[in-house]
Amino acid sequence: MITSLSIENFALIEKLDIDFSKGFSIITGETGAGKSILLGALGLVLGKRADLSSLKNKAEKCIVEANFHIGKYDLQSFFEENDLDYEEETIIRREILPSGKSRAFVNDSPVNLQQLQDLSRFLIDVHSQHQTLELSEEEYQFRIIDAIAANQTIRASYSDKLKQYRTAKTDLESKKNNLSVILKEKDYNEFLFNELHSANLKGGELEELEKSYEALNNVEFIKDNLSIMLALANDEQFGLLKNIKEFKSVLQKNVGFSSQYENLFERVNSVLIELDDIVGELSKQSDSVFSDPEKLELINQKLQLIYTLQKKHQVLTVEELIDIQNNLESKVVSVTTLEEEITALQNTIQEIEAELEVISSRISESRRAAIPGLTSQLVQILSQLGMPNVRFKIEISASEVYRNNGKDDLEFLFSANKGTDFGLLKKVASGGEMSRIMLAVKSVLSQYSKLPTIIFDEIDTGVSGEIANKMGEIMRQMSHSMQVFAITHLPQIAAKGDSHYKVFKTVLGESTISELKLLTNEERVYEIAEMLSGKDISDSALNHAKALLN
Repeated sequence: MITSLSIENFALIEKLDIDFSKGFSIITGETGAGKSILLGALGLVLGKRADLSSLKNKAEKCIVEANFHIGKYDLQSFFEENDLDYEEETIIRREILPSGKSRAFVNDSPVNLQQLQDLSRFLIDVHSQHQTLELSEEEYQFRIIDAIAANQTIRASYSDKLKQYRTAKTDLESKKNNLSVILKEKDYNEFLFNELHSANLKGGELEELEKSYEALNNVEFIKDNLSIMLALANDEQFGLLKNIKEFKSVLQKNVGFSSQYENLFERVNSVLIELDDIVGELSKQSDSVFSDPEKLELINQKLQLIYTLQKKHQVLTVEELIDIQNNLESKVVSVTTLEEEITALQNTIQEIEAELEVISSRISESRRAAIPGLTSQLVQILSQLGMPNVRFKIEISASEVYRNNGKDDLEFLFSANKGTDFGLLKKVASGGEMSRIMLAVKSVLSQYSKLPTIIFDEIDTGVSGEIANKMGEIMRQMSHSMQVFAITHLPQIAAKGDSHYKVFKTVLGESTISELKLLTNEERVYEIAEMLSGKDISDSALNHAKALLN
């Protein structure tokens, strides 16, 4: 339950600190006094988004802090999963800075808004007129039935299995699409692959082939040059070898006179040895260079094949052609692999479908078992609320598809009067009837949930008199097992509360401020009397207010 609320610099509230008690609490006030501001501030600590318009003074930060007593509600696991310190007296704080940045804390540990929203679902149910409209929606109707049928655990199991099913179905469709595309291109891809594969390409071979082609294509020119070089080296009268040998012989005569000549002699000797080796190599090259038209033609054919493939695939290197070949090979091979994966996925989907069928059948059975008890309790409560002839017919039928909450279709049929046919709740129930039905639903659900606190925001719309009195009585009964707040304009409901808070505005100078105060017994009499007769409170209104409170 919420034990206290502190608000600072929010909307029309400068600073507010208020304590709350267990049981049934009433909040009243004139239209525009600030009840919606109070709910807005509470919404901040429950994870609602905020902006700078929430700040009363734009130069200072807004702080909303709420204390909750949660010792009885088994929330330790939530705190552990979110790495938060668990305290039976938990404090949630929300700050909005002048920069627009928002921060949230649970027991002084920073949290994000999603964590705050997840935690708030275990703490407070704020019932608004919007939620009354939800009553006509199928998803909300399923939540009502599942809460009474205690389907939370099995629905979680179903959701996990459904997620696997949808992921597998998506994967299957993707693989089928890929296979369809590949099959359309299969023959062409095989042709391209075989063409490249038969070319027997090797990395770096283009450069080698081009050099070999140039050498064979210019063999006469090369051989002539080799002959000239060998002649220059070996000529008996003017050859390089003969002249260097003579040069060496003359230099040797000076070796004995200086170490410098000795060093020069060694260098000349090295040159002679190197040149002699070069001439030997040139001689071998000359012997090996000869015309080979067949080899030249083979090289030319291979070069032309490579050039054609490069042009066809719009690349510049053999290495790129090899990459294309490998890619084509993977596509050709992937047809078989994809077909195997598709078969495996289809088998997996069949297995998951079988499991989903079992789980969804169990959900359906427990729903069907819960429906008689739900309709009986709703009829009993609504008969107290001025609807003695109300009837419900809740019909469940098998759905053709797997839905988020099971494999059921639901019709929530309603008849308010004798002799009238059943119709869909959202089509035949009036606003006042919807308010009473929602209160009855909340009353039933309170017996099955461990929710600490519920806030009814003007659930009494469209009702008055004795019906309002009965609604107040039902809310008071609910407060025996949970903390209940009712924001109301009806004195019959206000009189049922254990505690009564009033929201009002005051003007200080040029500023208007909203405040909230806990009324004393005497103040409460005057507040209810004013709700009965307006600002001019009569003695009869005071007596009526006292009678209602007693």
